[in-house]
Amino acid sequence: MARLDVLKTYKLFIDGKFPRTESGRSWPVRSGVAPKGKKAADSPVVAHLCLASRKDLREAVEAARKAQGGWANATAYNRGQILYRMAEMMEGKRRELEEAVSLVAINGKKPTSRAAAAEVEAAIDRLVCFAGWADKFGQVLGCNNPVSGPFYNFTVPEATGVVAVLPPDEHPLLGLIALAAPALCAGNTVITLASEANPIPAAVLGEVCATSDVPGGVFNILTGTRDELVSFIAGHRDIDAIHAAGLPAAHAASLRAGAAENLKRVVTHADAEFDSTAATSPWWIEPFVEMKTIWHPAAV
Repeated sequence: MARLDVLKTYKLFIDGKFPRTESGRSWPVRSGVAPKGKKAADSPVVAHLCLASRKDLREAVEAARKAQGGWANATAYNRGQILYRMAEMMEGKRRELEEAVSLVAINGKKPTSRAAAAEVEAAIDRLVCFAGWADKFGQVLGCNNPVSGPFYNFTVPEATGVVAVLPPDEHPLLGLIALAAPALCAGNTVITLASEANPIPAAVLGEVCATSDVPGGVFNILTGTRDELVSFIAGHRDIDAIHAAGLPAAHAASLRAGAAENLKRVVTHADAEFDSTAATSPWWIEPFVEMKTIWHPAAV
C-alpha cells in the first residue's frame, strides 16, 4: 500500500506562541504546478495553514501593543543584537527556508533552487543590515538644532508603535523581511499578514522567532486572505502604521481609506522596490518613527 505523506499544518504566531486560529479554519496550499492536462487548482497540496480571522488580528494587535513599550525601551544596541540573532537562526534554517520559498509557483512559475537560495541569502543579509542600523539611524535622522540662547536643542526619533506589514507575493520571504526589519529596528512591534500566494516562508519565520531571542509579541505572523483582513487592518485604531508592497490596487486603496479615517501612516511600494539598494537605507526607517525635540540648558 502506498504511504500517504503527513503534511504539516502551520499555525499562527502570536505573542511568541503558536495558536490555532479561533475560527477553526484552515486552507490547503497547493504547489501551483499541475500534472499535464490539469489545472493549477488540481496541483498537489504541499501544506495546510490557518485561515486567520478578525479576532486573530485583534489578539495579535493586543500582543504587539503590550510588547511595544518594552521593545522600544530596550537599548538600540540590544535590539540590534536580537535582530542579528534572528538572522543567525535563519542561517541555520537556510535549507528549510529555501524549500519553503520554492514550494509554490508564483504567477505560474516555480522558483528555481538557485533563485530560492538567492532570496534566502538576501533576506538574511537585509536583516543583518537593519540590525546594524538599530543603534545608528538616530544619528542620521536626528540632529542638534541651532538655537539662539544658552540651550541645546536636540531632535531624536522614537518608535511610532504598532506596524502592520503586508508583503508581496513575489519574493515572499525577502519582501517580508524588507518591510518588517526597518520597523523592528526602530522599536516598533509588527503584525504581518503573510503573502497569500505562498505564506509558508512566513510560517517558518515564526519558528525562527520562537527559537531566537525575539520577545513575545514583538513579531506576530498571521496567515489568511487579504480580502478578509485588509479592511480590518486599515480600520484598526490601535495599528499606528502600515508598510506594504506589491498589493493589488483595490487593497492599497482600502489601506489609504482607513488612514484617512484614523490617521495611521500608510507606506506602499511597487513590486520591486524592496529589492533595491535604496531599500537598505535608513530612510526606510523614517516613516515609522516620530520626532521628539528636547531642550536642555547649556552650562554658562
